[in-house]
Amino acid sequence: MIHTPVLQKEVLLYLNPGRNENFVDATIGEMGYTAAILEKNKPNGKILGIELDPEIIKKNRLKLASEGLYKRIVLVNDSYINLEKVVKKNNFRPINGILFDLGMSSWHLEKSGRGFSFLRNEPLDMRFKTADSKQQTENNLLTAGEIINHWPEEELEKIFREYGEEKFSSRIAKKICEERKEKQIETTFQLVEVIKKTIPSKYLYGKIHFATRTFQALRITVNDELNNLKKVLPQTLEVLAKKGRIVVISFHSLEDRIVKNFLKDESKKKLLKVLTKKPITPNSEEIKINHRSRSAKLRACQKF
Repeated sequence: MIHTPVLQKEVLLYLNPGRNENFVDATIGEMGYTAAILEKNKPNGKILGIELDPEIIKKNRLKLASEGLYKRIVLVNDSYINLEKVVKKNNFRPINGILFDLGMSSWHLEKSGRGFSFLRNEPLDMRFKTADSKQQTENNLLTAGEIINHWPEEELEKIFREYGEEKFSSRIAKKICEERKEKQIETTFQLVEVIKKTIPSKYLYGKIHFATRTFQALRITVNDELNNLKKVLPQTLEVLAKKGRIVVISFHSLEDRIVKNFLKDESKKKLLKVLTKKPITPNSEEIKINHRSRSAKLRACQKF
């Protein structure tokens, strides 16, 4: 599957890459925006691409080698929460713009085998970065399966309600706890069946799949996504050059709220200028071409 970058024209409009300018793609993923930015900042502008998943990094390096783009791209296998450290370590200055695409990559949904999609029968993992023998932390040992099979009912209800904004959070949490007493819930299809038993029939065939919000809540919890976003946004102002721009694409209201509040607070301090009074969303044509773009919201700002 080819990764289709969301709101690409709008990203270029608000990042406004110029000749020989440098940019950080803090969530470079499958490099969906890379070629477009490199076309604008040539001949000597560079991109620092940060990606947490080592498997995607390997894929990207093979692609860069085949296309001869290594000279203008620096790829780093790390989390964007370490933005300042990564920039310093790679002596990547000045930075004229920073991009965050907070959506999941097509590869994670289609190819990773980690249970991100409720349409494939896979183990309940949902980690963007899997644990390895060299470096194991409490965070990358936590899986969706661990949460589903061992967390208390009240904790399950809380994350489904807060992170998934699931109206049937209480029912789903209760049913999970009942089912796991009989048998461990180990796969995505098992979890989908449990959720299906709790949802009133009229909600089973809506525009959004009935398991979407529960899976979203689990993924956010496993990867600590909201806290990570809160940690990285202040770092952008530390590394960004004067007049530099920040563009953030979020995919659910919780992320968008964090970004909106950050822009609002920092603009009051006269540290940045908000460029998008309201979030930019895809038009109907883009949604038809790329259905996953339907919930995307873009916000942008410029550092004073």
